[in-house]
Amino acid sequence: MTTFDLLLRNVQVVRHDRPDVESADIAVTDGRIARIAPGIDPAGAGTVVDGGGRLAFPGVVDAHQHWGIYNPLSEDTASESRASAQGGVTTALTYMRTGQYYLNRGGRYDDFFPDVLAASAGRSYIDYGFHLAPMMSEHIDEIPALVEKFGVTSFKIFMFYGSHGLHGRSADQNSFLMIPEGERYDYAHFEFVMRGVQAARERFPELASKISLSLHCETAEIMSAYTRRVEQEGTLSGLAAYHASRPPHSEGLAVSIASYLAHETGLPTINLLHLSSAKALDAALRMAEAFPHIDFRREVTIGHLLADITTAHGLGGKVNPPLRPREDVEALWGHLLDGRIDWVVSDHACCRDELKFGNPRDDVFLAKSGFGGAEYLLPGLVTEGRRRGLPLAAVAALTSWNPARRFGLAAKGALAEGYDADICLVDPDATWTVRAEDSESTQEYTPFEGFELTARVTDTFVRGEHVLVDGKVSGAPQGRYVPRAGQ
Repeated sequence: MTTFDLLLRNVQVVRHDRPDVESADIAVTDGRIARIAPGIDPAGAGTVVDGGGRLAFPGVVDAHQHWGIYNPLSEDTASESRASAQGGVTTALTYMRTGQYYLNRGGRYDDFFPDVLAASAGRSYIDYGFHLAPMMSEHIDEIPALVEKFGVTSFKIFMFYGSHGLHGRSADQNSFLMIPEGERYDYAHFEFVMRGVQAARERFPELASKISLSLHCETAEIMSAYTRRVEQEGTLSGLAAYHASRPPHSEGLAVSIASYLAHETGLPTINLLHLSSAKALDAALRMAEAFPHIDFRREVTIGHLLADITTAHGLGGKVNPPLRPREDVEALWGHLLDGRIDWVVSDHACCRDELKFGNPRDDVFLAKSGFGGAEYLLPGLVTEGRRRGLPLAAVAALTSWNPARRFGLAAKGALAEGYDADICLVDPDATWTVRAEDSESTQEYTPFEGFELTARVTDTFVRGEHVLVDGKVSGAPQGRYVPRAGQ
């Protein structure tokens, strides 16, 4: 008689709420963790996997990815979910909006989002959900239906899109964003989005803690002025020039504006995305002190924690907000070690070589923004975190428990009975060198090329399905769309 579908034996269990790892076995039934204990009898297990004494982390909930931004969504869903599994990611929350890029369409989400779900269905190797960005006033009216009908509980504002495109200056934002003539994507729109999200929280009180708004905090006017200055002076190039063209105080100012708007609108569930600099974190912490009734969450990316404008491998490291000088990297780590960061993400956005680099290739202002990195999320954080004294339990909280709780993934985020059997095994003694050619992503380069990491994900399980086996993606796509409400 089969008692368990899967028994994962001989692992060191890492939990977000316990300081020490635990030598144990993990039993799985119907995709959920049924039992965690030492010495579980393997006789009743359908499949037995020997973990070889490796660390067992809760599967990473990568709460910031972009599938379909540069490549067709159906293609990215397949390839980038495979790359995600290499980094221990078992659930990805990917940002989606109307306008240029993504599906290159405007219109209502009631028409747009079913096509998003159809394009991704049956193609992902990991579980996934979507954040949506209300780009026009009609989208704000749709928020309750997006919650109730599609299970979307998280929304986004790109603060710099008011007069700035994805890669730089833009003369015609209505065409870029595909919003009606006469509408503006500006501070007033941001205020009305906040009021719309808060109205949804009041309409669905049982979901209020799970309905939140995320903001990309940069200031278009500052960036436009500094881009002109950097180009005219001509003394900087590469990632240093891009950093100077989007200076850290642009982030700090946008954080401050967003925070006051949250206060004005009574919206308490605010996520400040990919904070990249000491000034951005300083502003975020000042705003938390100024508005203690706002439940701010602060996010950083693995890219901003691992690479700086000097160490990143070439212009492939162009991203928004930019990679920063080393002193900003150190500031991020200081805040993370002090417990002031809520989660770490990849901001994975696969941009292939032919699209990434302009002509000439060495002009950073012609290069596209964004790069993949989910493959290195958990290995990179464990590597650098151990060097700096970050406890493994904190790694589990930062990569799984905290984002799962905020974004309403009730069955995700922990190695505990009753939770989805999303598990990744990490060899803490594996030293290896990052090479883009080893990634399952279709991106042919990485800004982390040549970086030496000292931890490696060997196996990844999604609801008990063994999707990464000894470092290789295996089997057919097992991922499912995860609604976070309604349905």
